[in-house]
Amino acid sequence: MEITAAMVKELRERTGAGMMDCKKALVAMEGDIEKAIDELRTKGLAKAAKKAGRVASEGVVISYIHGGGRIGVLVEVNCETDFVAKTDEFKQLAYDIAMQIAASNPVCVAREQVPEDMLQREREVLRAQALEEGKPEKIIDKMVEGRIEKYYKENCLMEQAFIKDPDKNVQDLIHEKIAKIGENISVRRFARFELGEGIEKDETDFAAEVMSQIKG
Repeated sequence: MEITAAMVKELRERTGAGMMDCKKALVAMEGDIEKAIDELRTKGLAKAAKKAGRVASEGVVISYIHGGGRIGVLVEVNCETDFVAKTDEFKQLAYDIAMQIAASNPVCVAREQVPEDMLQREREVLRAQALEEGKPEKIIDKMVEGRIEKYYKENCLMEQAFIKDPDKNVQDLIHEKIAKIGENISVRRFARFELGEGIEKDETDFAAEVMSQIKG
């Protein structure tokens, strides 16, 4: 049975589980939404959304330095208790997120934080591109919004494909950890510094470099 975007959306709204987790549950249950809900509940993923509303004021600030000092990242990842903040599993999650930021250079944590002026400029550029491609006027607005969704996935940390497992995004990763650890987890803020940023220089595939370091 074909698993449609509408089915994934419905399951996500009903359980609060991550997008990829919903899709996998639907595939496993051959499109049966009720059985997929049970599958997510069994794994604890449906409970993650309920925990997301709880206050997370503990946590860690983790640093990640790449390429002998060429890229530096500081990220604050929060949880509910100091006990969890001190665990190796939580620290590893924070480190992985810092590595993600180094490799993928997100603009912000979530789509709601994208500055409106930046979004407006992006829409104008995308609209101009669509006109240049000769697309019919009546479908341009729909095309632009589709490309804006792609922009979110590429530039918002929570929606980026996780560098260690591209089949899930960062939000899915965090939901899995919430379900396993039993506490709300959130990324509050980050800062990324790149040596010579703003100075004209050759482009380098930092994502590939970070991945080679993981495998090396």
